[in-house]
Amino acid sequence: MKTIFFKIALFIFLLGPTLKAQKYQPSPVNLEARTWFQDARFGLFVHWGVYSILGDGEWVMNNQNISIEEYEKLPNFFNPIDYDPKEWVAMVKEAGMKYITITSRHHDGFSMFDSKMTDYNIVDSTPYGKDIIKALAEECHKQGIKLFFYYSLLDWNRDDYFPRGRTGNGITGRGEGSWENYIDFMKGQLKELLTQYGEIGGIWFDGHWDQKEWDGKMFRKSKVDWHYDEIYAMIHELQPQSLIGNNHHIGVIDGEDFQMFEKDLPGKNTTGFGTPEDQIGSVPLEVCETINGSWGFNLQDRKHKTQKELIHYLIRAAGYGSNLLLNVGPMPNGKIQPKHKASLKAMGNWLNQNGLTIYGTRRGPIPPSDDFVSTRKGKKVYLHILNSDLKVFHIDKFPLRIKSVVDLKTKIKLNYRNDSFGFAIDITKLPKDDIDTIIEIELR
Repeated sequence: MKTIFFKIALFIFLLGPTLKAQKYQPSPVNLEARTWFQDARFGLFVHWGVYSILGDGEWVMNNQNISIEEYEKLPNFFNPIDYDPKEWVAMVKEAGMKYITITSRHHDGFSMFDSKMTDYNIVDSTPYGKDIIKALAEECHKQGIKLFFYYSLLDWNRDDYFPRGRTGNGITGRGEGSWENYIDFMKGQLKELLTQYGEIGGIWFDGHWDQKEWDGKMFRKSKVDWHYDEIYAMIHELQPQSLIGNNHHIGVIDGEDFQMFEKDLPGKNTTGFGTPEDQIGSVPLEVCETINGSWGFNLQDRKHKTQKELIHYLIRAAGYGSNLLLNVGPMPNGKIQPKHKASLKAMGNWLNQNGLTIYGTRRGPIPPSDDFVSTRKGKKVYLHILNSDLKVFHIDKFPLRIKSVVDLKTKIKLNYRNDSFGFAIDITKLPKDDIDTIIEIELR
């Protein structure tokens, strides 16, 4: 009896407060995959589809109210002859990224893989005629990069996506159909994604929010039944290690393995639709963000973040205990924008020097602020000073016993105090790095 009680207690401890009341019990290989995911810390998001032809982002069908009849002409012009998955994966590895999440189907309803559930896909409806997902999956397996599939729950093309949600209602040509048929369609496509491309890292759902009422402050209850219990169970049965995440901006739903935050650090709500801090679960976390201002290729987007801003975002994400999923929107020819490639290379160069303070770490004991964050790995705490003008580091008393405090780059020992007046480190004479001055705090 004691042995059984111990195993139950250990299981609850491992799952944490969010999952202990859930019916879903992740398998050992799933828990192992979660640990890998947390250790990875950095991945590439890819938004690519026939919308790239118009050069106005992935929401162009909705934003310009392009009719179904007009939009369905786009696949005839989609022929990405310069697409080179080997080059893509090499770029990912050079950037220090550990996984790729790519749009298998976005809100426009066009499938970027070989699907028998519809002819509206890249193999059957484009002059290119090849499965870009298959080619990418094969290259990822060769080069040791995990592959996740983004899958849109909402669809502006299919009549069976009915009742309609809050978006796409200005698109002419949309008919009325059967919601149950739509669920069956999604199940069929997800089964294809889980059986045609070898072992995958996970499924990244998006669009749940389309069927929820927005009152200006929060999303209300969904109008439809998404059948998550059936869909999630199928995914975990076909590929138990596969991680499920859903960009629904609410707390973790039973069966989900990681929680994502769109263009926001966990607990922040600069977008106005962010997940409330009290709904952050104990599962692994991921922040998704763009290099410029768009997800899909946007010809006129000039809002490119500086390399310093991008590196800071990666560091801050780790300081909040989260991965960073950084997006690129390939051009219609299959190439990645040169400016984006340069930014990714710079991030990779920084990680070559400082990756030990990011990879395999967890959120550190020093609360994050605008000036600094901390990460932790075993008995090492890495304090990232992001404000190069900071003269003195001071917080309330450090909660752990300290063995030493040194500048990571120079190994210079730093004077500090940790008493009733708080924890302070003298950094007045320390040469600051313009991007990130890292202080290593070794614990006893």
